Amino acid sequence: MATAKTKAPDQTLEEIRFLKRLVENKTPVRIKLGDNEEVTGVIEFYDANLIRVTREGHPNLFVYKHDIKYLTEEA
Repeated sequence: MATAKTKAPDQTLEEIRFLKRLVENKTPVRIKLGDNEEVTGVIEFYDANLIRVTREGHPNLFVYKHDIKYLTEEA
Protein backbone atom coordinates (compact mmCIF):
# COMPACT_ATOMS: atom_id res chain seq x y z
CA MET A 1 0.00 0.00 0.00
CA ALA A 2 1.60 3.25 -1.13
CA THR A 3 0.88 6.56 0.54
CA ALA A 4 1.49 9.96 -0.98
CA LYS A 5 3.71 12.17 1.12
CA THR A 6 4.02 15.86 0.51
CA LYS A 7 7.46 17.35 0.91
CA ALA A 8 7.65 20.42 3.11
CA PRO A 9 8.53 23.61 1.23
CA ASP A 10 12.21 24.58 1.25
CA GLN A 11 11.28 28.13 2.21
CA THR A 12 8.13 29.59 3.78
CA LEU A 13 9.18 33.25 3.41
CA GLU A 14 8.45 33.80 7.12
CA GLU A 15 12.11 34.62 7.75
CA ILE A 16 11.95 37.37 5.13
CA ARG A 17 8.74 38.82 6.61
CA PHE A 18 10.23 38.74 10.11
CA LEU A 19 13.49 40.44 9.11
CA LYS A 20 11.66 43.01 6.97
CA ARG A 21 9.48 43.97 9.96
CA LEU A 22 12.56 44.30 12.19
CA VAL A 23 14.26 46.57 9.65
CA GLU A 24 11.19 48.73 9.01
CA ASN A 25 10.45 49.20 12.72
CA LYS A 26 14.14 49.58 13.67
CA THR A 27 13.52 47.02 16.39
CA PRO A 28 16.53 46.40 18.66
CA VAL A 29 17.64 42.75 18.54
CA ARG A 30 19.95 40.39 20.40
CA ILE A 31 21.77 37.82 18.29
CA LYS A 32 23.38 34.77 19.90
CA LEU A 33 26.18 33.35 17.79
CA GLY A 34 27.40 29.79 17.50
CA ASP A 35 30.32 30.51 19.86
CA ASN A 36 27.81 31.89 22.45
CA GLU A 37 28.91 35.50 21.87
CA GLU A 38 25.98 37.93 21.88
CA VAL A 39 25.55 40.97 19.67
CA THR A 40 22.91 43.66 20.12
CA GLY A 41 21.84 46.36 17.73
CA VAL A 42 19.42 47.17 14.92
CA ILE A 43 19.25 45.24 11.66
CA GLU A 44 19.80 47.66 8.79
CA PHE A 45 20.16 45.18 5.93
CA TYR A 46 19.83 41.46 5.21
CA ASP A 47 20.12 39.11 2.28
CA ALA A 48 20.14 35.34 1.77
CA ASN A 49 23.46 34.89 3.59
CA LEU A 50 24.03 37.70 6.07
CA ILE A 51 22.59 40.37 8.33
CA ARG A 52 24.08 43.84 8.89
CA VAL A 53 23.77 44.94 12.52
CA THR A 54 24.18 48.61 13.37
CA ARG A 55 25.35 49.21 16.94
CA GLU A 56 25.65 52.39 18.99
CA GLY A 57 29.18 53.03 20.26
CA HIS A 58 30.56 49.96 18.47
CA PRO A 59 31.47 49.11 14.87
CA ASN A 60 28.68 47.84 12.65
CA LEU A 61 28.82 44.12 11.90
CA PHE A 62 28.01 41.79 9.04
CA VAL A 63 26.92 38.47 10.58
CA TYR A 64 26.59 35.36 8.44
CA LYS A 65 23.25 33.66 9.03
CA HIS A 66 24.89 30.25 9.37
CA ASP A 67 26.76 31.59 12.45
CA ILE A 68 23.52 32.57 14.27
CA LYS A 69 22.05 30.29 16.94
CA TYR A 70 19.06 32.52 17.47
CA LEU A 71 17.82 36.09 17.16
CA THR A 72 15.40 37.76 19.58
CA GLU A 73 13.75 41.14 19.82
CA GLU A 74 14.94 43.31 22.70
CA ALA A 75 12.29 44.77 25.01
